[in-house]
Amino acid sequence: MKRGFEMGSKTKMLKNRLGALSFLKGPAAPSGQDVQPALDYIQAYWHNLKRYHPKDEDNLVGLPKPFLVPSFEEGHEFDYNELYYWDSYFMIQGMFDEQHKELVLGIIENLAYLFKRFKIIPNASRLYLTSRSQPPFFTSFIWEAYEAYDMGEKWLGEMLAIAEDEYKIVWMGSRKPNARCVHKDLSRYYDFNYLHDIAEAESGWDMTPRFNRKALDYLPIDLNSLLYKYETDFARYYKLVGKHDKAESWEKAAKHRKRMVSKLMWSNLRGLFYDYDYKREKRGSVSSLAAYYPMWAGLATKEQAARLVKSLRRFENKGGLATTDLPQLNKYVPGVTFVPTQWAHPNGWAPLHFLVIQGLERYGYHEDARRIAIKWIRTNLDWFNKKHIFLEKYNVVQPSRPPEKGLYPSQTGFGWTNAVFVALVKKYILEK
Repeated sequence: MKRGFEMGSKTKMLKNRLGALSFLKGPAAPSGQDVQPALDYIQAYWHNLKRYHPKDEDNLVGLPKPFLVPSFEEGHEFDYNELYYWDSYFMIQGMFDEQHKELVLGIIENLAYLFKRFKIIPNASRLYLTSRSQPPFFTSFIWEAYEAYDMGEKWLGEMLAIAEDEYKIVWMGSRKPNARCVHKDLSRYYDFNYLHDIAEAESGWDMTPRFNRKALDYLPIDLNSLLYKYETDFARYYKLVGKHDKAESWEKAAKHRKRMVSKLMWSNLRGLFYDYDYKREKRGSVSSLAAYYPMWAGLATKEQAARLVKSLRRFENKGGLATTDLPQLNKYVPGVTFVPTQWAHPNGWAPLHFLVIQGLERYGYHEDARRIAIKWIRTNLDWFNKKHIFLEKYNVVQPSRPPEKGLYPSQTGFGWTNAVFVALVKKYILEK
């Protein structure tokens, strides 16, 4: 009798475990007909986000070309009229066609203009946001536009020269106003007011438990992966134009960064990369999707990539990838004040899904990439079908419920969600 009870219990436990992991199979892909109303909505929505402000106006910086703002909602108290750095990179995904050529190239020109004027590509085109930047995607902007529109080596060289200056002055600066390169040639997020919370805002993850409210003390895995991408992008250019000595110099810098990132930030025990607290000389403890930037950038070894893929189940839920792997015991990061942390479990974000999916594709994990893409598409689509809107972020653990709120009012629209949805639908639904 006891033996039978034990076997029954084990069978029940096994069924429960298999049921708990069943979400890893992923939902059925929607059809082209299913996604068409959402695509029509997005196409009609872009004009709400387009702005053109050629002259300075109070604290709004004038820009030479039209651009996109992250969101617009009639009558909403939280309004955008400025260009944002990393938002713009994700908003142009799915736009590399002739219809949007002038807009895409204009946004790149605006970013170059901002750097020439302020010696930084600021968080956004407001005078009060020039004390910090945002995650650096400028070389990726440039290469993707160059390839999409066959822009020629002259244009490529001019734009990458600006990106080189950005890399050296902003991201590798070691003194105020750009004291970012602070430990073993690795960089941190920063703000020249030298405040942890504003440095955290430069990460784009405002706010997150990753840095324990001490962002200035951390070398972030995402930032240093992006800078590795810059170094390899520069090496690629100098090979293209036959300047092999310069290419070799950039390759050397990239190899050094890769070596230091693996030494300080890779946890072989957990199979993930972590931010590094250089003041305490130890890795952070928060597992997050920032760990997958090295796959997107090509920094991860094949062995590390295989471990990262196995670790995906820590983040994967019914509606996609949660930003961190575990629910927070307290939904606020303790400090002098309490701050909502929207860049955490259970929220999922379009740019992080986009980067993880591209990283998986880069290393040959096509089925994993497709599964996650379909989950994210389905989460976006189900919400759109019920509410007729796209959100800034989603609750991927319980997709029918609203996401956790952040510092500012929740946004609908939403620029980077719309663009990533279009890009993923094109690749995984319409082109299959």
